[in-house]
Amino acid sequence: MSLKIQNIIPQIQAEFVGNNSTVSIDTISIDSRSLQNGSQTLFFALVGSNNDAHVYIKDLIEKGVQNFVVTHIPEGCEAKANFLVVRNTLEALQEFAAYYRGLFHFPIIGLTGSNGKTIVKEWLNFLLSPDYNIIRSPKSYNSQVGVPLSVLAINEQHNLGIFEAGISTGSEMEKLKPIIKPTIGILTNIGSAHDEGFTSLEEKIKEKMLLFEDSEVLIYQKNEIVDSFISKKAKAFTWSFDSKDADVFVFSAAIKNDSTTIQYRYKGDSFELTIPFQDKASIENAISCLMVLLYFKYEGKTIQNRMELLYPVEMRLKVKNGINNCSIIDDSYSSDFQSLKIALDFLESQNKRQKKTLILSDIFQSGLSNGELYSKVSQLIVSNKITRVIGIGETISSFENKFTNCVTFKNTEAFISSFDDLNFSNETILIKGARTFHFEEIVALLEEKTHETVLEINLNAISHNLNFFKSKLKPKTKIMVMVKAFGYGSGGLEIAKLLEHHKVDYLGVAFADEGISLKNGGIHLPIMVLNPETTSFAAIIQHQLEPEIYSLKGLCAFLKIAEQKKLKHFPIHIKLDTGMHRLGFENNTIDDLIATLKGNQTVQVKSILSHMATSDDLEHKDFAHSQIDLFENLSLKLMTELQIKPIRHILNTSGISNYPDSQYDMVRLGIGLYGVSNDHEEQKYLENVGTLKSVISQIRTISAGESVGYGRRFMAEKPTKIATIPIGYADGISRGWGNGVGFVTIKNEKATILGSICMDMLMVDVTGIDCKEGDAAIIFGESPSVNYIAQKLNTIPYEILTSISQRVKRVFYRE
Repeated sequence: MSLKIQNIIPQIQAEFVGNNSTVSIDTISIDSRSLQNGSQTLFFALVGSNNDAHVYIKDLIEKGVQNFVVTHIPEGCEAKANFLVVRNTLEALQEFAAYYRGLFHFPIIGLTGSNGKTIVKEWLNFLLSPDYNIIRSPKSYNSQVGVPLSVLAINEQHNLGIFEAGISTGSEMEKLKPIIKPTIGILTNIGSAHDEGFTSLEEKIKEKMLLFEDSEVLIYQKNEIVDSFISKKAKAFTWSFDSKDADVFVFSAAIKNDSTTIQYRYKGDSFELTIPFQDKASIENAISCLMVLLYFKYEGKTIQNRMELLYPVEMRLKVKNGINNCSIIDDSYSSDFQSLKIALDFLESQNKRQKKTLILSDIFQSGLSNGELYSKVSQLIVSNKITRVIGIGETISSFENKFTNCVTFKNTEAFISSFDDLNFSNETILIKGARTFHFEEIVALLEEKTHETVLEINLNAISHNLNFFKSKLKPKTKIMVMVKAFGYGSGGLEIAKLLEHHKVDYLGVAFADEGISLKNGGIHLPIMVLNPETTSFAAIIQHQLEPEIYSLKGLCAFLKIAEQKKLKHFPIHIKLDTGMHRLGFENNTIDDLIATLKGNQTVQVKSILSHMATSDDLEHKDFAHSQIDLFENLSLKLMTELQIKPIRHILNTSGISNYPDSQYDMVRLGIGLYGVSNDHEEQKYLENVGTLKSVISQIRTISAGESVGYGRRFMAEKPTKIATIPIGYADGISRGWGNGVGFVTIKNEKATILGSICMDMLMVDVTGIDCKEGDAAIIFGESPSVNYIAQKLNTIPYEILTSISQRVKRVFYRE
């Protein structure tokens, strides 16, 4: 992209306020945290329900960004940059993308549907890439923001586009249609996703079909409802398992071993192809791809040769523990310029080490000459402060001189041969490669070897849940997020990095060592220690943590150390006991507290807080209000007597939802971040964060009268197929969950836990489940949920989450 601001202004109906309207723009950004923002970036300050990017403009100007699309010019930024003032910045981004799309006239494939969009897009890219220079949506960029960002990556060398559109409510598709403007439409499977946004299936289909109003052709599985909404401009190109009237009639899909042979009839002739999948969704997605190849008039032999090479699509960026204290970001299945930019931003949001290494294969389908491409890659690497580059491939090797501290290898085998000489340790490593380079072999070399039980943490879900609770807050209410107890079992440092990326105001930990670990991991956010022991005060001061002070004895002990170190205005947090009767100053000690603090310059009361005992139980609403009233009175007395204006906070997760009028200056978000609510209605809006999964180690069939496990607590009454799974009470699974009480999920079916749970294993009944050794077993996640397990065990979700042993490997990923 290279456009002058003066040409953009009329397209988004902007008022220009600045000094230079002839400056060229080569990058569009909406993320103030990206290190890729520069002097030729046009930054769109988007405004959401819980975030306003205008507040970051001053910082961006200081970092060299000079061009902004805004609804208003922030105070203090006047005359310091170029501003394009519009009514709505999101609409401006969409209008600009629609204008930019109109500058190009090659075929565009547009996809929508409930399921399969991203997989079909990635498979089409693979199938068509030998013949086209393709631009496609990176990852699953299919939203109101993702679609324009995808389209704005088009350049002059592309000759085919593949973009997906996702919607969750009515009126959204009309915004995306002019941005994608597909010439070829594909409607994938219509399922139940986002049903809550529509009054009926018909309404959902009608809304999705808007995308194809001006398309030349629409490819879809023949369906009477879809037939009724198809545009008169579009030619229907249909397929079916049932209707011989469809253009392509699939009369057989025979599953054998790990593949499926599809037989179909097209234009009176019969054809056959094989795909390396067995599941229904993959078969339907493959047929959608087949339809495109037929429309493009590919020969049957070419179709067969390419489709038998289809592969599972990995849509997630994963963070894994590596050897020698390394962190691994696994993006080993794609290599294109747009997804590299996304992966580098993700690297920065998850980086825990000073050293950052990029292992990068040749990049394909950039639409740029190799010289221009690797110059741009070099600029990205410099802006993201990558310490070391390892290039793998013939092409990137020839441009080694464009990178500093770079070593290259002609292929993956050469890299593996030199692996021991590369000395990987204490660094974050982004592994980014095209499938043909088999970078999964590199991941296997670098990944820390642990047993096959993992707790997968969905970082998108954490972001979603954070934003859900932020949407309940008043504009000026700050937010502290609790990352104590190893991030409620999810991994403290990784979660803290994400929260810092989201610019939360405070982090909360229980003990000093948790905070020290975060500080040593590179966290810069202020961290409050809720339960500091007197013996930890020196370490708290050394690591710039902020202690909660809950007693006169503790206060005097801290003041003594602070005075010895000649501190001034060191931040502390005063805890009041308003009825929890756990920790805190009570009414009868407030005067002594005031007397001790009055005139003291060593410390600064950063906040005053209390904790509610019944915020989650509305039967005790009167008691909760009495706590809030007492907090108001005691905190006001402190503020008046000490003449201070600290942050005040009393609400936890349940309090945020149940007592919105008592937000004060800050709230403390805990278990809600991790996708757990005690309110059934609220739970519907939260996303599952952690999925604990293992694998089937062994399967056997026992006869009637035989037993399973210690104590013979399960006796088979009939032949029973038993699967053993390598996870037990040493991993945090309660023994009370055994003996028929609990279950795991295998192949989307419940497998009841039989007999006693062992230290390292449990056994389940898989009679009637089509499974094999090595198949995944979900211990908790969507089903069973931690709420369900807690209810059955008569405990709380906190205990389930925090019990998971640290020997269980955490894998962090972003969709």
